[in-house]
Amino acid sequence: MDHLTSKRFHLLLFIALCVVPGSLAQTSIPRGCGDNVGSLYFSLCDLTAVWGVVVEAFAAAGLVATLILLIVLLASLPFITDKKWRSSMGLHAGFLIFTFGLFALTFAFIVGRNFATCTSRRFLFGVLFAGCFSCLLMHAIRLNILARRNSAPRGWVWCLGALGLWLVEVVINTEWLIITIVRYPTNITGILATATAIPCNIENQDFVMALIYVLNLLLAVVVASVPILAGKHKRWRKDGAFILVLGLLSVGIWVAWILMFVYGNAKHGGPTWDDPTLAIALVSNAWVFLLLHTVPAVCSLSEEDEDAAAAVEENLYPSRGYENILKEQSAQSIYMENKAFSMDEPTAGNKPVSPYSGYNGQPRSCVYQPTELAIITKGVVNQRMESYDNIIPRASTGTPPRAQGGHTSPSAQLDDMRQIYTNVCGEHY
Repeated sequence: MDHLTSKRFHLLLFIALCVVPGSLAQTSIPRGCGDNVGSLYFSLCDLTAVWGVVVEAFAAAGLVATLILLIVLLASLPFITDKKWRSSMGLHAGFLIFTFGLFALTFAFIVGRNFATCTSRRFLFGVLFAGCFSCLLMHAIRLNILARRNSAPRGWVWCLGALGLWLVEVVINTEWLIITIVRYPTNITGILATATAIPCNIENQDFVMALIYVLNLLLAVVVASVPILAGKHKRWRKDGAFILVLGLLSVGIWVAWILMFVYGNAKHGGPTWDDPTLAIALVSNAWVFLLLHTVPAVCSLSEEDEDAAAAVEENLYPSRGYENILKEQSAQSIYMENKAFSMDEPTAGNKPVSPYSGYNGQPRSCVYQPTELAIITKGVVNQRMESYDNIIPRASTGTPPRAQGGHTSPSAQLDDMRQIYTNVCGEHY
């Protein structure tokens, strides 16, 4: 009897072990996920764990926004007239590519852990952030030069500088990843020998320590953006202010997630909060990059080069100095006065007047015959009057020469003398 009872007990236990896990597997599917969804992707559709769905939505929107901004940036390249802005196109394009990678990497922290996702987390987290901060640092240095000299080296120089800074982090993460994975080698089938060999099973402090170089780049961005605000060319201060605010917000985000990842989760949330912490840090920092750096840059595409506009305006409307204006006005006034004198005194000119032009047919003895002294005196007076006309402009009111203060020209005086002599001679005869 006891033997039969023990057999029945073992049979029931076997049935329970076979049936209960299946029922647990069926009931463990979270609300919002289908039956065909693997357990690795439950966080993408689990409505009970809201953080995965929310972060996924923000990451997807960031991917679309980054792609649109990149297309707009590249499509507007042929229409950009500002050469200084064109030289920064490589940095802006590279910055957008790394930001796109940050949004895409967020999904690796939302899904479950396996060898591929954990390897990509450890390697790409620092590499993508290092790429963004390298582009920002080179752009800040470029703005410093522009704010002081209003001219900077060509764009490929800054691209090479950003590439060099980024490759340092690539080398660091590659060595760190190889060393930690080789410590727990896999077997021939590719399955890890022990569960502790999974790349995700590392201390949180080690993960943060591997990002020291990225932290130095972030601090360098903040420090390099401050002198831009003191530059003498005010055009570049706005860009420097955006980079400074971006750097300060990024510092705040990094301090928050590091404190939460190293200390907060161990005391309150536990290891289950590690993935949400890193995913939220990725999405929030990537959106800060877009809103405070790329969007203002795209909005400034329509701005014209101030130097080029000033040069065009100078060519169309050349600046005239005060001396040039005075010379033009004096020349114009002299011309007008000379023209007025020519209208008022049609007989006064350089044309010589014959002393016998007043002959009226009377006897020769009554005709006025000027002496050599009178002719010489008349020539000297004409030369003086001509020199006065060229040097000192005289105002004219349109009155006849005889009515201006009682002064008459030499030619008019000569005509008067001829008329008086003719009348005297006529009376005499």
